[in-house]
Amino acid sequence: MPTPDVWAAAVLAATAAHVAFQLTVTVLVYPALAEVTAASWVEVHARHSRRIVPLVGLVYLAVLVTTSGSLVVRTGAANVVSAVASAVVLVLTACFAAPLHGRLTGERDPRLLRRLLHTDRLRSIFTVVAFSAALVAAFG
Repeated sequence: MPTPDVWAAAVLAATAAHVAFQLTVTVLVYPALAEVTAASWVEVHARHSRRIVPLVGLVYLAVLVTTSGSLVVRTGAANVVSAVASAVVLVLTACFAAPLHGRLTGERDPRLLRRLLHTDRLRSIFTVVAFSAALVAAFG
C-alpha cells in the first residue's frame, strides 16, 4: 500500500478532525440545542456559541491551511474534490450557519432553527465527502 506524502497526511488529519467534529455537532449538539425551550434559549444559545467558536476556528483553520498547502504541491482529482467539499462547508458556515446563529441570539425562532439544522446536515454531507476524498488522495 502506498504511503501518503506529508501534505496528503496533513489534509487527511485535518479532514478527519473536521468530520468528527461536524458529525458530533449534527448528531449530538444541534439536536440538544433544538430541544431548548424558549424560556432558556438566550442563555443556552449564548453558552453554546462561546464554547464552540474557538473549536470551529481551530478546525477550520487546520482544514484551510492543509488544503491550501496541498493544492499548491499536489494534483489529482481526489485532492481537488476534498478541497472543493471543504470549501463548500466553509461557505455554508460563513454565509448561512453563522448568520443564522446571529439571528437566533435574541430569541428562539423555530423557522430559523430548522434552517440552521438543514444547513448543518449539508455541512455534514460535505465533510464526509472531503474526508473520503482525502482518504483516496492519500492512499488511492
